[in-house]
Amino acid sequence: AVMAARCRLSARFHHVHGTNVRLDASRTRATRVESFANGLCFSQEPLAPGQIFLVEIEEKELGWCGHLRVGLTAHDPQSLEVVPEYSLPDLVNMGDTWVFAITRSHNRVVVDGEEVRARGPPWEPFLLIERVRIPRDTLVGRSRPGRYSHILDDLYKMNVLPATARRSRIGVLYAPHPDGTADMHIIINGEDMGPSARGLPTTRPLYAVVDVFASTKSVRVIPVDYGFPSLQTLCRLVIQKHIVHRLAIEGLDLPQLLKNFCQHE
Repeated sequence: AVMAARCRLSARFHHVHGTNVRLDASRTRATRVESFANGLCFSQEPLAPGQIFLVEIEEKELGWCGHLRVGLTAHDPQSLEVVPEYSLPDLVNMGDTWVFAITRSHNRVVVDGEEVRARGPPWEPFLLIERVRIPRDTLVGRSRPGRYSHILDDLYKMNVLPATARRSRIGVLYAPHPDGTADMHIIINGEDMGPSARGLPTTRPLYAVVDVFASTKSVRVIPVDYGFPSLQTLCRLVIQKHIVHRLAIEGLDLPQLLKNFCQHE
């Protein structure tokens, strides 16, 4: 309950941000209005251990190379005299900052001597990282169904979108260890990419970093409710598991709001 309340309060961006960023009135949507840089954003509050800061890509911009960058920093955004132009390398070079550049397909981190963990079935309700348990459903981005949605049906059944696609959901958290350090994990559409940084100090507050960089133009913060999945979510998982094609949901004898929820929301 404490985690859920904290997540709802901190699920927005800090009022300190890059010069090319414009926030909406709720500070949950960040848009880079020009150029390809100066798109740095931070979480409103430091993250608690195991708390994920999750964003969804809302708009893309053609013509630039590079994508969203996410991570953690021990610098209080309020203390920055000038917000750096880039998260990589500028903010990282200030120290106590760990940032991961998201690419279309090569985001998994494999540590020497460790085997790649198999991804669980898409209907598993929770994502487990160390001792952290997060409801998976909110973490998953979904494409909207349409005339050519059959092309994406196999991806949809596995709850997978390309990491840099519109509507993809990307989050960052840190998982603490008994020795006082932590690992930073990047979560992409409900899948843990592994420890992208290790040995982070947990004695200082850690803020989420979101760099709305290059081809990523706009992102939106997605609140994550920790706890048991809702009945609506469980119904959607069962329906998705048994249908052949997303458009078949429209023919089911269900309330329209639930159909919409099952198809793409």
